[in-house]
Amino acid sequence: MTTLSAMPCRALLASLILLLNITQASAATTLVNNVNGYTFNDEGSLIQFTSLVIDEGKVATLNTDKSADAFDHVIDGKGKTMLPGLIDAHGHLMGLGANLLEVDLREADSASDAVERVAAYAMGNTDQPWLIGRGWNQELWPDRAFPTASQIDSKLSARPVWLVRVDGHAGWANSKALAMAGVTAETPDPEGGQIMRDASGKPTGVLIDNAMALVESQLPEETREQLSARLNAAGAHLLSEGITGMHDAGISHRVYDFYLAQTLNQRMPVRVYAMLAATDPKLSMMLDNGIITSPDDFLHIRSVKAYGDGALGSRGAALLEAYSDAPHQHGLLLTQPDDMDSLFTKVLGAGFQLNYHAIGDKANRLALDAFARVFGESGGRDLRNRIEHAQVVAPSDLPRFAELEVLPSMQPTHATSDMNMAEDRIGEDRMKGAYAWQTLLESGIAVPLGSDFPVELANPFYGIHAAVTRQDRNNNPVDGWYAHEALTTEQALKGFTLDAAYAAHMEDKVGTLTPGKWADFILIDRDIFTIEPQDLWKTQVLATYVAGESQYQAD
Repeated sequence: MTTLSAMPCRALLASLILLLNITQASAATTLVNNVNGYTFNDEGSLIQFTSLVIDEGKVATLNTDKSADAFDHVIDGKGKTMLPGLIDAHGHLMGLGANLLEVDLREADSASDAVERVAAYAMGNTDQPWLIGRGWNQELWPDRAFPTASQIDSKLSARPVWLVRVDGHAGWANSKALAMAGVTAETPDPEGGQIMRDASGKPTGVLIDNAMALVESQLPEETREQLSARLNAAGAHLLSEGITGMHDAGISHRVYDFYLAQTLNQRMPVRVYAMLAATDPKLSMMLDNGIITSPDDFLHIRSVKAYGDGALGSRGAALLEAYSDAPHQHGLLLTQPDDMDSLFTKVLGAGFQLNYHAIGDKANRLALDAFARVFGESGGRDLRNRIEHAQVVAPSDLPRFAELEVLPSMQPTHATSDMNMAEDRIGEDRMKGAYAWQTLLESGIAVPLGSDFPVELANPFYGIHAAVTRQDRNNNPVDGWYAHEALTTEQALKGFTLDAAYAAHMEDKVGTLTPGKWADFILIDRDIFTIEPQDLWKTQVLATYVAGESQYQAD
């Protein structure tokens, strides 16, 4: 059976065009009036409007003077605030879907609580060969200690258990899962990974970064039905949060194939800008297929996600100097420096944007250095390449983003989630280049914003609140955490709309409600430009529209 990914792109796009022409032939004009509308114009300035006209799914005009009788349909906005559909510039769509359908450990307040939650899930899902969950965070537990396999074994020993840390950079297995993966005291640490061990050298059950593959290689391959269930669950959740588009940070060939099929059948729930996983064995084949852009703009594939280091919470972020709270640790490099130039050249040479995961200052410097070298030797500077997270950057490296035109793709809620441990990890001096949103904006570079869901919650108003206040949702700390790096509400909204669209080469399609762009918009329960910043996170989405069609209505 021929898969869609093996089809010539022209044949795929011809099929999509035919379907879209059929759909658009019956399109009608719609007036959305009586709104308190905000959008950016094409120059990036914030403007207001009171009505919007939609023709064939796209914005035709703002502030029309025509009577409502001139339109086929009329939507009364009832004075509510309208914004462009929000775009999350860094998330994991299928990971979110899995998280919604599997064991969610985000609220677990200890290792034993996490185990109890898995045990409860196991009782109701006796047919599942593996018990899989995500979301634990030992930094929020009283002892702040990594959990162990024996803690799971005390409740669940017959079935393999695999629980991924909230940041996706560590996993916690029971003894059954370790045995199936062949992980023993004699198993060496893989390059770019670490097997946590006790004093005798025995694996404790926690695997960091590349070591996670030892267990994950044993997981059953997802069925097409499971992928569909995950996509539908994630899509419904994002639409309820006002997210009409997202950048999917690292998809496998299997998901690539699945997305093409879903797009052909017009079953993509939100617009997806997909990044190919640099680690996928079929990367070359996907690059050879070329850039994919569906005519309805529900799927764009023109970028690659590469992995520089791990995360700060698991001490996998690669640092130039040792961790302040672990003097013998410098983090992990998931892509080795000797391999970077060939990878960068391969991706940029294919005309694909390269989006490089870098959290620690060492990983960020290595990425900036590699971009500079490859741009000078073989070009690719105009592809709007990105560093994903850009979380801890040496202060001297901050201006280099604008100099190299490399976009820092950042997630505001990471700062408020990390503030309980970040300074412990890196010390006060290195905080000068950490979560430096305003400094980067002022250097002259766009800063697309996202959440990194399911690492963080997908709600974009949590991100806007964190960006503006540098506080958690309990309004702590009172004056904000390193508040000089806070954004204005306008800057934060731009990061979740126009700047995110720009980072995906889609600013002529989405990101604003200006004529010619898709009519992706939301109605919300308050005016985010007039309320107190501390209340931004309380914003509720009342309705979500994609291409002028209702996709979510609050109860």
